[in-house]
Amino acid sequence: VQLLESGGGLVQPGGSLTLSCAASGFTFTKYYQSWIRQAPGKEREWVASIYSDGSNIYYANSVKGRFTISRDSAKNTVYLQMNSLKSEDTARYYCAIYSSGRGTWDFPTVNEHDYWGQGTQVTVSS
Repeated sequence: VQLLESGGGLVQPGGSLTLSCAASGFTFTKYYQSWIRQAPGKEREWVASIYSDGSNIYYANSVKGRFTISRDSAKNTVYLQMNSLKSEDTARYYCAIYSSGRGTWDFPTVNEHDYWGQGTQVTVSS
């Protein structure tokens, strides 16, 4: 399984960025795909998740109303549109998949995600 993130960079507070995660190399069809971030000196923080068929979407309270997760099934790519960025959004953003679930109700913790990308850095600073 390969997860390749892109789209990170430096942005001013209040600005926007869109992250992409291209997935390949797997055949399972029922899974959660998530964005998880980690700031220096802090624990990993779950940001958002989307189910494989797009039927279930969840956000952390810290990003609700500002971030939007979506997927393009034809491209096997998940996106994270980030608006109204704040300095506290600065972190390395990882794309991860939880493939061991038994359905949409089986929502994973951060540590239960089976596959991870290398991450992309997002820095929000003036």
